[in-house]
Amino acid sequence: MDILKTATDWAKAEVFSTTFFIIAGVLFVAASIGFWQLGKTDLARAYIIPTLVAGALLLTIGFGLFFTNKTRISQFEKAYNQDALAFVQSEIERVDRTLKEYKTVVFTAIPIIIMAFALILFFVNTPIWRAISITTITMLMVILLIDGTAHARIKDYKEQLVSVEK
Repeated sequence: MDILKTATDWAKAEVFSTTFFIIAGVLFVAASIGFWQLGKTDLARAYIIPTLVAGALLLTIGFGLFFTNKTRISQFEKAYNQDALAFVQSEIERVDRTLKEYKTVVFTAIPIIIMAFALILFFVNTPIWRAISITTITMLMVILLIDGTAHARIKDYKEQLVSVEK
């Protein structure tokens, strides 16, 4: 098994996956512009800022991960050629840290935040809080969807790294 090709393929898949953050961010910004231009009701006008903020956050996440993983692709070959065993070990450690972050942030904190905003949506009936709650829940669901597939990919990548290490 060529672990360098596996690592490169994983990073390329991550680069592709992060484009969905960017697309979602653009859609949220477009929705904000739409609410700004076409919104006639208080609720529609209340969506302008929350969707703009969510779009900016998703764009920031998307571009940050895009450039990080794009850079990582070129670094993989250099690190692998210097010391293949050290490369595999460092990748396993990095993947373990990432999996721990997924468990803490993506699969624990985000669902708790979604539940909190669902409660706000249920109990607070002002247009701005409804817009903030619905936008936040939608944005976090997008993050869960994209990161859920990334989590599956990185788990598979770790299994391949461990099999090479043995």
